This record gives sequence, C-alpha cells and structure tokens, in this order.
Amino acid sequence: MAPTPLSLTTQPDRWVQVGTSTATDPVVAVAEALVNIVSQPDPKLTIIYCSPAYNLAEVSSLVKASIGSGELIGCSTSGELIRNQALDGGLLIWALGGEGFAVTTGEGQGSSETGLRQAAFDASQCLNRLERKKHTILFLLADGLCGDQMEVVRGAYDVAGATVPLVGGCAGDDMKLQSTQQIHSGLLLTHAVVAAAISSDAPMAVGIAHGWQPLGEPMLVTESRSNTLSTLDDRPALDVYFDCYDASEEIRNNPDKFFKFAHTRPVGVMRRNRIEIRYVYGADYQARTLSIFAEVPQGAMAYLMQGDTTSVLNASNEVCAIAEAGLEGLPAKGFMLLECVARKSLLAEDGLLEQSLALDSVKPGISIGGFYTYGEIARTSGSGGLHNQTIVALAIA
Repeated sequence: MAPTPLSLTTQPDRWVQVGTSTATDPVVAVAEALVNIVSQPDPKLTIIYCSPAYNLAEVSSLVKASIGSGELIGCSTSGELIRNQALDGGLLIWALGGEGFAVTTGEGQGSSETGLRQAAFDASQCLNRLERKKHTILFLLADGLCGDQMEVVRGAYDVAGATVPLVGGCAGDDMKLQSTQQIHSGLLLTHAVVAAAISSDAPMAVGIAHGWQPLGEPMLVTESRSNTLSTLDDRPALDVYFDCYDASEEIRNNPDKFFKFAHTRPVGVMRRNRIEIRYVYGADYQARTLSIFAEVPQGAMAYLMQGDTTSVLNASNEVCAIAEAGLEGLPAKGFMLLECVARKSLLAEDGLLEQSLALDSVKPGISIGGFYTYGEIARTSGSGGLHNQTIVALAIA
C-alpha cells in the first residue's frame, strides 16, 4: 500500500505540504501524492522528486495538469524521504503556497563537454524577475552526472551574489550512474540546471550537518585537476590516504576492496567558516591518485576525515534543529531535506536508515520531505557551497 501523504495543521495563509506514493501506475501515483496538495489554496511552487523507474515526462505532465497555477520544477532521484521512512522507486511531491511568497523559476542547458556553469547562470536569471520580499533564497536542482558540480554553485553565485543563500541538490538515477533528468514547467531535460527563486515575508533558513571530524592536521593540495586529487603535501594522494588511515595490506594491494574502505573515509575541503565534505569514490593504483565526486581545488587546505554510523546518525537528528534555529524565533511550517545517497547506503548497511529519519527535533504534524542526492548545495556565507556525504535542511517559517 502506498504511504499516506503527510498532513499539516497550520495557519491557512501559508503552507508547506508533502505527498508520496509508491504506486507503479503513474496516474495513480500522482493522484495519491497530490491528494493533500491540490486542496491547499494559492499554490506557489511544486517540486517533483521521482524515481527514474517512472516515465518522468508523463509524471510531470500529470502534475502540471493537476496543480494549475504555480511554478513547477523537479528531478530524478536515488530515493525519496519523509519522516520515519525512506522510499525506493517512489514519487514525492513537495509544495508551498499561500500569502507572503513570491516564486519564479528558470532553466539552463549544459552539456557533458561544457559542464553546468553556464546552465546554472542561465537558470538563476529567474532571480531578476522575482518580486523581492524580506527573505530570499535560490533553490537549485542540477544534473548529478555532468562534470564538476562545484560549477553549479559558481554559475548561480555569479547571478545571486553573496547576499542570497543557495540551496539544492544534484539529481540521481537510482544509483545506475548513467543519466539523470530535470523538470521545468512540465518539460523534461537532461544535462541541465533548474532553479526556483523564492522570496518570503517570513524567514527561510538552511542547516548543514555531516558528522565527520578531521583525522589530523590539514594538508596542502599540491596537485589536483577536476575530480582527480593527485598529491597532498607533495606526496601521492593515495599513499597519504593509506598511511593516514593505516590501511591493511589487503586494501593497499586490492583495488576491488577500495570502494568499501573509502565509504567512511571522505576528504574535507577547508573553507573560511566550515569544512565541506568530498566523497572518495575510487582510486588509481598505478597513478596513485584519488577520484573525488567533486573538485578539491589545487592550493586548498584539505583534511582526511573520520566518523562512523553513530556520528552520521547524529547529524540527521541535528540538521532540522540547526535550520529552524535560523527562523528568528518563528516555528517551521515545513522542511526540505537534501541528503547524500552515500549516507543512505551507510546507514542502511547498519540497519539505521529509518532511525535516521525519526527527526525527533521536529514537532509532529510538520511536513518533511526530500530526496537522496548525488551532491548537496548549501551556501549561506563564504566561498564554496557544494557538499558530499552531508545532509542539508531548508526550513520555511
């Protein structure tokens, strides 16, 4: 039986609502996911998070026809999430509306050759059409398999500047790692970025948590290019990695064992006010390099990070509280969660996935929904803003 869409008891003038379905028939799935959303007044923004097991073009067309007015964006996923439950192969629809919101959306087309910086720049132009209220954010959904995802942050920042927070995630494809899809106004895209500029009379705030801690002192990234980390402190990055983590001879001599070993041993990039996590997904045992899911810039200071399922679980419990603390004392009407699929895999291996979604810091009846990403976007200050093995929460007052 499909999960029952979450209910929300709140003031009628502003609302956040989430609905889900795991029905295989897209007509049924959309109807189930929208049942509590279409009854809400004055929809401003609807976001589709959808497994590629569905025909996303059909799903987006059905949603567009059902919601009528209001903006629509979305993407393919590697799982969806609500309070107490992770979905596989499902559909989740997240929406907000009512008084005090203004929303515009945009899209930008990239390519496997040129990447996504110009695409993010083009999509973010929707900010220039936005009726500005007191609080503004730029929400981004990007192709998760198209070049260096940090380029999405750079392209959006070129438009938004330092004063508009960036938040969002990179689309998935149920871990096939072949192709992801993006949705804008009912149309299906790939190698693209879609954006929603949201302005609100009441606060919106971003929380970031990951649960990883530095293993030792920072090291200088002395050689890197794109997603390849070559040397740290002028030593081959793979050798440094093995030595710092005291890798066994089996790991050092068997590349087939590396992926699982690296799963709980990410790299951290030092920013002015935080450490951003980078997922190590592979290694070249001949070249002695590390393959990183996003750029580790040459000249940056980097840490090797440590943690376990307990610290990762604690981050899940903390992130909504961190976001809500930024709402200037007002209660949250709803949350959006963007969580790395690598965290999902780690917690599932230890049987802690549903426990991680208990989210006890959030009062009952408050809508929570999101998806498992190939990278998380969150920039509220300073440089950077692209994360891996992290959970990001957007709180709406």
